[in-house]
Parts: sequence; C-alpha cells; structure tokens
Amino acid sequence: MAIKLYDHQRDALSNMKCGCILAGGTGSGKSITGLAYYYICVCKGGINVNGNGHFETFKEPRDLYIITTAKKRDSSEWDEELNRFCLFPGFNEEFNVTVTIDSWNNIKKYDKVIGAFFIFDEQRVVGSGAWVKAFLRITRRNKWILLSATPGDTWIDYIPVFVANGFYKGKSDFYREHVHVEYLGSGYKRFPKISYYMNEGILIKHRNEILIKMDFERSTRAERITVPCEYDKALYKRVWKDRWDPYDDLPIEETGKLFYLLRKVVNDDASRSERIHDIFNAHRRLIIFYNFSYELDRLREIFKRIGVPVGEWNGKVHSEVPSGSRWAYLVQYSAGSEGWNCITTDTIVFYSQSYSYRMTKQAEGRIDRLNTPFDILYYYTLRSNAPIDLAIHKALVNKKNFNERGFIHGL
Repeated sequence: MAIKLYDHQRDALSNMKCGCILAGGTGSGKSITGLAYYYICVCKGGINVNGNGHFETFKEPRDLYIITTAKKRDSSEWDEELNRFCLFPGFNEEFNVTVTIDSWNNIKKYDKVIGAFFIFDEQRVVGSGAWVKAFLRITRRNKWILLSATPGDTWIDYIPVFVANGFYKGKSDFYREHVHVEYLGSGYKRFPKISYYMNEGILIKHRNEILIKMDFERSTRAERITVPCEYDKALYKRVWKDRWDPYDDLPIEETGKLFYLLRKVVNDDASRSERIHDIFNAHRRLIIFYNFSYELDRLREIFKRIGVPVGEWNGKVHSEVPSGSRWAYLVQYSAGSEGWNCITTDTIVFYSQSYSYRMTKQAEGRIDRLNTPFDILYYYTLRSNAPIDLAIHKALVNKKNFNERGFIHGL
C-alpha cells in the first residue's frame, strides 16, 4: 500500500497536531493530508509515502469520525480518499477501527463519543449555535483536526476553535479580553457593531499555534472576467425609494423582502440571458452558480431553447455533472458551492453574486483542482451598475460578506 503526497502536503503533515486547522485552498489535498495524519501520527500505522516506508497496521487504533457536508457524504468523495489507505466506512477488522462519515446536520449524534479521532471537514463552527455546542462537547473528549479553505474572515470566526484548544473558557471570556463593541442607530433600529479588537498580538499568537497553512504554487492561472449587464433603473428606484413591490403591487414591509426584490430587478433582467448565450458560444461546457429560483427558471429556458443537456444541484435536484462536448450544470450557491469537483471544464459563470466571500471562493474551487488538465480557468461574473450589485462586489473584493443592514445605513 502506497500513497503520494506533494511537497506542500508533506510539509503540512510534519507540522500538524491535535486541535489544528489544516488551511488550504480548494483542491490543495486537505483530505488526503488529514487522513495521512490520522493513519501515521494518531494511530501509529505504517505506509509507503512517495516510495519510502512500508505497511504496518495500527499500534494505537482510534475510531475515525468524518464530519463533512451532506454533498460530500452522499457523493462518496471521502470513500475514495479512504480507499487510498485501504480503509472504508464501517468496521475495518484489519485495523480494528470503525470509520463513520456523516454530515454537519447530524453532528449532535456524536457528542457523547469518547476516545476517537474526528476530522471536521469545512468550517462550520462559527457563532454559538447547536453545531458549535456539539463541536465543543466532542473536542473535550476526543482528538481532532479541522480542514478548511477559509478558516476565518474575522477574529470572531475563530472563537469556537480557540475555546476548543483551551485558550478561552468561552465566548464571553473572549469578548471580555479582545472585543470593543459600540451601538449604532437608535430605538428598535439600534444594533451592535464591533469597533475594534484589543490585544491582537495574543490573537495572532493563538492563531499561529493552530493554523497549518498548505501553501503551494498552482499550475493554473485564473482569468476573472466581469460581464456588464443592464437593469431597469426606474423599476429599481420604485423598489428602493418607494418601498413598493412592483410584482405583487404591494408595499414592502420587511427588509428581507426589500433586498429580494432589489436583486430580482437586477438579476432577472433579460440582458443576462444574452450574456449567457455569448459565454456559451465561447465555452461549450459551463458550470453556472445562481441564488434564486427565478434565476434557475430563466437558465433552464435558455438551455432548453438551444437544446443543451442540463444538470442541476440544488435543494431538490441532485444530478451529476453532465458529460459530452456541450452541457450546462446549474448550481445553487448554498446547496453546491463545496463538496464536489469537476475537471472536465475550465469555466464557471456567476449568474448572480453571492453575499458570502467564503462561498464564492469555495465555488471557484470546484474546477481549480490539482489534477485539472487545464492551464487557464475562466470565471465570468455577470454584474450590472445597480447600487446593490456594486455594493456586493465591493464587499467581495475586500474579502468580506455583504451586509444588508450596513447597506441601508450607508456603512
């Protein structure tokens, strides 16, 4: 039994420890590196790595739990990685361990496990909800690592992992030591905003202790192309200024509805269909990311009209990437921005922008893999000059998430 690790994977493996975050871009090989750490460092097994070493069964076996996205679990992506180490889901008699793969949605099922090893795949431990509570209970009783392409945009994102490593007793302890909060607005519109962080030198020290970066030079070059689109300015003004729903002819009473309608005016403009046609004429196999159901309906119409095979991944449909010389794969951001990959196309189109920087980077990574046969990868973003489109773009360029409340208050 033998595996091959790239230099950046071997360097990361030599620096990993329990409680670390293995941080590498999509396609960097975090999964195989995480399993190598479990096999060699945690269970003390032997394996041939790049022609060196030989097979030995585990001297210190520990059951393995992999908590990942539902798509990765269902697509058997982790099964393929396990097979490289002659492991598989279920009881492995030769190694005397049981391997379990499940999604973050079911993490609470495992918060009473003791003495195992957990690989938490993709960063889901943000905030203070049920997943974070289960994560903290698990990490108190087991060895673990976390794999993430985007481990944290702000210091707040690191709180659960810092607590799990014993740096702080909890969220309140972290806030007391490092966070200065101010309140903006007045009355029912008053809301808290972090104005600055205190003692950042300590935070940097903690992060450096647990963050293992997988730095490597990609063989691919990304071409990011903005495709200008139009929008109905009068209709946009009616929604924004008059707070009026032009589709149902009703007043807008909720902020969420306001932004949904602003984006519909922009994203459902007919000019976007024309741009998709243009892009398809240049690239015959397209992965297209979208946000809303009305966008999916328009995309379906486009490709049905020209007779192009279509695959979909969203909350209801889970089809595979089509094959052949011409096709379109329509992916809803929140359902399919991570947990799968494709090396049969060099092109992704963002039909509309995501609010999330992390989700956008994860989506880009679906085609940026170590084994892609393409040298240049194309990322087309359809964008208008509407204020909402420009504001989302500005946030993403600054590696931040777009904030609706901040947009309303001009922050």
